Amino acid sequence: MKFATKAIHTGNEPNLKEGGSGDVVVPIHLSTTFARAKVDRPTAGYEYSRSGNPTREALEKNLAALENGKYAFAFSSGLAAMTNILLLLKQGDHLLSIDDVYGGSRRLFTKVFGDFGLEFTFADFCQGKEILPHLTKNTKVIWIESPTNPLLKIIDIASVAETARAKGILTVVDNTFASPYFQKPLDLGADIVIHSMTKYIGGHSDCVAGGVVVRDEQLSVRLKFLQNAVGAILSPFDSYQILKGIKTLSLRMKRHEENALKIVDFLSRQPKVKKIYYPGLSTHPNYDIAKKQMTGASGMLSFELDTDLALSVKFLESLKIIAVAESLGVVESLIEHPASMTHASIPAEDRAKIGLSDTLIRLSVGIEDADDLIADITQALEGI
Repeated sequence: MKFATKAIHTGNEPNLKEGGSGDVVVPIHLSTTFARAKVDRPTAGYEYSRSGNPTREALEKNLAALENGKYAFAFSSGLAAMTNILLLLKQGDHLLSIDDVYGGSRRLFTKVFGDFGLEFTFADFCQGKEILPHLTKNTKVIWIESPTNPLLKIIDIASVAETARAKGILTVVDNTFASPYFQKPLDLGADIVIHSMTKYIGGHSDCVAGGVVVRDEQLSVRLKFLQNAVGAILSPFDSYQILKGIKTLSLRMKRHEENALKIVDFLSRQPKVKKIYYPGLSTHPNYDIAKKQMTGASGMLSFELDTDLALSVKFLESLKIIAVAESLGVVESLIEHPASMTHASIPAEDRAKIGLSDTLIRLSVGIEDADDLIADITQALEGI
């Protein structure tokens, strides 16, 4: 099946066996526990909803299919999903991360797991050879966002994964910005793919969720153990919500990109816009890599205003349709100021090293009419 068909049908197959109800939508299985006819034999493999739930399992089956993986795990948030990956490591292990990473990821790395003896390095890299100077004898994981948050850097996933594999190092790719519609890291050699399913996959600002997808059976066994043992599982209702959102993922992603391209074209002609970060631009420094590993540029973009912090804030607060809010990848357009919001937990000096300026603005382009969005940006620009 092709992507749109998998998104609608995988995990949602009606039970047409005798005694089955034939539901074309997966039911919400709210039961916390499952009765047994035989003491030593769980009914249909289900024992307790933390360990396995039919609605969550349907979502996990669907997510694995979308990423061309074999095993998927749904968690209560993207950070919960990250936590389970980090629990694969032990004290003294080292993780190398791309420098331009979501502020919450960096906070989890340094402020939580750093206290338990894991070591972290943040570096700017694109190709596999560029990670070599940053590796130690204890490096166990390379952590990639591509595109990155919020500077939209593009990392050559295949090149980095090949170099890491040769040294026995796992490659993790946060695929939240691209979604599985536009990029499939497992096909490029990554070992683990992670999503904040709150974003494009769910897509409707009504559910917080995280997902992890792998192909390797040994990795899946360990992750399944951790999911059950740690317990940060996605609820049946939220699993249902995410499954519902996925059904329109292919349609939404096309519109997100279509609108983003129109807004980027508009912004490129505005004298008050100093710089635009968008991988769909031929002027993006890694445009060729983006074209090679992505089938589209998605709906995320950032731009710098040719002004100061105060007027940047005034611009944001003058918008009438586009909401000033954290999160991204949803049907309504959202805009934010990373230095004050999503990346405020990163010290100012570290933001400066990354190139994250105080006038940088991140825009998650929704699926509204693009002309209305451009009109809203126009009136806000006129106000500064």
